[in-house]
Amino acid sequence: MNCACGGCSMTPKTALQAARSCTILYKPDTGFQRHSPFSFFDMESIITLLADQGAWEQLLARRLMRGCYSWHQFEVADAFVGEQKYLPVAERLVQGQGLGIPVKKTINKMGTGKKRVVYTYGPDEMRALSLISYLLYRYDHCFAPNCYAFRQGLHPHDAIRQLNKAIGYCPMWVYKLDIHDYFNSIPIALLLPKLALLLADDQPLFRFFEQMLTDNHVLDNGKVVEEPHGIMAGTPTSPFLANVFLSDVDHHFHDAGVVYARYSDDIILFAQDQETLESHKTTLLRFIEQHGLTVNPDKERVYTPDEPFEFLGFKCHEHEIGISAATIKKMKGKISRHARALLRWRKRKDIGAERAMAAMIRHYNRKFFEDDDPETLTWSRWYFPVINQTEGLKEIDQYLQQQIRFLSTGRHNKANFKVEYETLKRLGYRSLVHEFYRSQK
Repeated sequence: MNCACGGCSMTPKTALQAARSCTILYKPDTGFQRHSPFSFFDMESIITLLADQGAWEQLLARRLMRGCYSWHQFEVADAFVGEQKYLPVAERLVQGQGLGIPVKKTINKMGTGKKRVVYTYGPDEMRALSLISYLLYRYDHCFAPNCYAFRQGLHPHDAIRQLNKAIGYCPMWVYKLDIHDYFNSIPIALLLPKLALLLADDQPLFRFFEQMLTDNHVLDNGKVVEEPHGIMAGTPTSPFLANVFLSDVDHHFHDAGVVYARYSDDIILFAQDQETLESHKTTLLRFIEQHGLTVNPDKERVYTPDEPFEFLGFKCHEHEIGISAATIKKMKGKISRHARALLRWRKRKDIGAERAMAAMIRHYNRKFFEDDDPETLTWSRWYFPVINQTEGLKEIDQYLQQQIRFLSTGRHNKANFKVEYETLKRLGYRSLVHEFYRSQK
C-alpha cells in the first residue's frame, strides 16, 4: 500500500508506524494527508489515555479554569478522578467492549417550541466520552480555517470577524443554508473512510468509533430498537465527528479562495455577482447531496448586496453588526415562557410579587452576564465583543422589563408600569445596553 505521504510503498504492517512520523493535513483531492515533521511515536492512543490519571486531571483543571463547574459538580468530578472511578469504564474500552446501548431522548429545542433527538450513555461512559473529546484536539490542525465549530481557541464571533474582514465594504451576494438534523442524519458508511484516514495513527480509537457508530441499537422509551442514529447528537464526541464529515467541503472552498464559513450545520458563502454565487451554490448543494444530507428549506436564504445577512445570531451589513431578528425572537420566546412559569409558581406558593421579579432578574443576569459555561449562551461573551449596533439589545431590554412587570399583576396592562424602573434596579436588574457600553470602555 502507499504511505500517507504518497511517496513510497509499504506493507500494511508498517503503515501505522510510518503514519506516526508526520502531521495530518487535509487536501480535497486525496483526503487527510501528512506533511510537516511532527512525531507521533510518543503519542499514546487516546483509548489508552482513558486509564491515565494525568489525562483526567488535565481535563478537570481545564474545565475548572473555564468555570464549567458549580462547587457541587466540581466535588463530584474531583472524587471521580481522585478515587480513580474511571478505571472500570476505561478497562472495558481498552478491551474493546464498547459503551453499551445509548438512550434516545426527545427534548425541547432551546428557545423554540420544537423538539430535538439526543442520545446519552451512562454517567461514567459520558465522562469517558468527554475526555476523548478533549484529547481529540490533537487533530484540530487537520480542519480548514473556515470551520469554526468546536475548534480550539475559536468561537462563533471569530467567524463573524473574519467574514467581515474578508468582504470589507464590498457589496456581496450571500447564500446561507442549514443542514436538516445534521448530527443524527450523517451516513456512517460515508463517515468511516474519512475517519479511518484521519485516525490512521490511532487504530484503537478508530475501532472504538467504528464499534460505537455501526451499532444501531438504542434504548427508546425503555425498549431496545434498531434504527440509524448518525453520530448521535448529545454525545461529547459528536461535534468532532461532524467536523470530520464535512472537512472536504470546507477545504474545497478554502482552497478555491471563496469567502465561506461553516459552524456545524450552518454554512454561508459569498460572491461578488449573482452568477458566481449560483455557481458556488450549485457546488455546495452537490456536496451536500453526495454526503447524503438534506437542506432545511426554511433556513435556506439568498441575500442581495443591499440586504443585511444573518449568521450565527448576528446581523451584518457593511460595517454594522447587530443581533439577528431570529435571535431576538428566540430570546423573547424564552423570556415569555419563563415569566409564565414564574407566575404559576408565584400563585401556587403564594409568593410576593417582588420575590418573583427578583428571581427572574437573577436568572437573566446569570444568562446574559455571569454564566461562564462555554455551552451556555452568555451575551457578554458571545455578542458584546463583536456588535456595534444596540437596537436588538434595546428591544430585548424593553421586552424583559415588560415581562418582569407582568409578574407583579399577572396581566399585561398599564397597571404594570406602577413598578418603576428604579424598583427593577433595586431588585438587581442590569440593562443589556448599559452593560454593553460599559464593556466597551
